[in-house]
Amino acid sequence: MKPLEPAAASTDAAAGPTPLSTQRTFKLTVAYDGTHYAGWQVQLRRQTVQGAIEKAIAQVANERVRVTGSGRTDSGVHAIAQVASFSLSHWRARAEDLARALNSKLPPDIAVRELSDAAADFHAIRDAIGKRYRYQLQIGGGRDAFEYRYRWHLPGPIDVAAMRTAAELLRGRHDFASFQAAGSDRKTTVRDVRALEIIDQGSATGAGQGSDDPAVQRLAIEVEADGFLYNMVRNIVGTLVEVGRGKRDPAWAAEVLAARDRTVAGPTAPPHGLFLLRVDYRPTNLEDSSGPETA
Repeated sequence: MKPLEPAAASTDAAAGPTPLSTQRTFKLTVAYDGTHYAGWQVQLRRQTVQGAIEKAIAQVANERVRVTGSGRTDSGVHAIAQVASFSLSHWRARAEDLARALNSKLPPDIAVRELSDAAADFHAIRDAIGKRYRYQLQIGGGRDAFEYRYRWHLPGPIDVAAMRTAAELLRGRHDFASFQAAGSDRKTTVRDVRALEIIDQGSATGAGQGSDDPAVQRLAIEVEADGFLYNMVRNIVGTLVEVGRGKRDPAWAAEVLAARDRTVAGPTAPPHGLFLLRVDYRPTNLEDSSGPETA
């Protein structure tokens, strides 16, 4: 493959040559349907979200760069607002123009929602102070031809009140070792779960076959924390579902926390119901005025 070459520098007779390289850091917010991707992170001979974005940047900006995502979503997991950072040396147009160009090159199931200049040292992982995820379920009814990709379909009934009681026990700052996938290696398994909400989305929110079936119940479990362990949200969901289906008492959630043992918790919920909703940063991590001036 022919190597990418930098954009040519412009020359002004009065001011002299324009510097060849002016490094700019960008904050990228992107949405994607993870159904057909092997997760976020680049993998050899596999289609990934990061790989698709880096390919689009190379096509548009004529530079090969590494895009750093705020976290690695698994195969089949979706994002409404994943955040990433990257730097370019030769892009002189507006960030908005870059966003528009990237959307013209990206596949239809990945879309740039926002792209802006950021502080030179902005880092999508290091500077994140919190995230919020949503997990979606369908309880009862038949398979929905449109929503089956985005909800874990379970037979009914389910006791939502019991699930909410169990969820209360998981809020706050705890050691979530019981909810970390086996084999993960983190310096600490203590996390602060700031919110854990079970939201009734009604029985007629879908566009598919069972959308107006009174037997269908749609739920969303939203979890917000200062950080997450690998598979933490999906393991919390699996544990709450065990309670909702009457297999465990709500107080069991506290026992799972205290055990600090993954084998004690509920099953891992499948990936297709999970969405990364947002990533939070302090304003000082994002502010930058180094972008090109526009009229």
